[in-house]
Amino acid sequence: MLTMASITALLRDIKISHTIFAMPFAILGGFMAATSGGSPEWSEFGLQIVLIVICMVFARTVAMLANRILDADIDSVNPRTAARTIPSGEATPRTAKIFLVVCATLFIATTTCFGFIWNNWLPLVLSIPVLVWLSTYPLFKRFTWMCHLYLGATLAMSPIAAAIAVHPSFVWLPQLWLLGAMVMFWVAGFDIIYGLQDVETDRKNNIYSVPATLGVGAAMWISKLLHLLSVVFLFGVYAIDPRLGGFFLFALIVVAALLVYEHMTVKRWGTTKMAMTFFTLNGVVSCLLGVAGIVDLLTSQ
Repeated sequence: MLTMASITALLRDIKISHTIFAMPFAILGGFMAATSGGSPEWSEFGLQIVLIVICMVFARTVAMLANRILDADIDSVNPRTAARTIPSGEATPRTAKIFLVVCATLFIATTTCFGFIWNNWLPLVLSIPVLVWLSTYPLFKRFTWMCHLYLGATLAMSPIAAAIAVHPSFVWLPQLWLLGAMVMFWVAGFDIIYGLQDVETDRKNNIYSVPATLGVGAAMWISKLLHLLSVVFLFGVYAIDPRLGGFFLFALIVVAALLVYEHMTVKRWGTTKMAMTFFTLNGVVSCLLGVAGIVDLLTSQ
């Protein structure tokens, strides 16, 4: 049964605050589309941003609930994850499934607002395919170490989906797709680092993470390459969009330095400082780029 206590437990388990990894890129993508044809109607655009934020929260919640449901058997035999809500019995799989359906329904309902208010039905048309894509990540790590790129692609959709919601005709802006590529490689790179915590457990349970499949040394080199590619694509965003100026360039340089520092941290302390390596540094990366990009877009009007 879905109770307030079970909802609270599930939300605490999936860490709703981690929406911060994708949210700034979604908002930035919305701003890129909205300002491509000149200054937008700010009252309408403000409502669109609010709806995008709501959609992002529901979509991410669906994705994480699917992860917890599909991975419950794996989580139960991993000492690091055995205390999660479903393996520990704090919430049942049935409760999580009900909550998932509720959040998915609310996500779809929110996408209809773009159709009724702005006659843009694409968000509704794409809502179910997006939810399916977001919810199937846990299946991929059961048969391919490319699962990290799949996860990156789920977050990479955020700026593109936001652009579709705001102004579908501008969805083919190359800078949007370069930004999506940057997000994909950035997320895949730090997800590989996150996977270092579970190498032995993943091998025992036939989970195909890069560290478990290719070894820790190879995994770190692949992570470095992916982060290098993310910086290259980020520079491409800056080079292509003339509206991005000094703030975004400064953020780009800082992000590159933060990614180098992230790898130095892992090399020195391994996974003992994962809270800083995985959450804090990458949260700063997303927020810094989002804010800097929006400031440049606004000042270029």
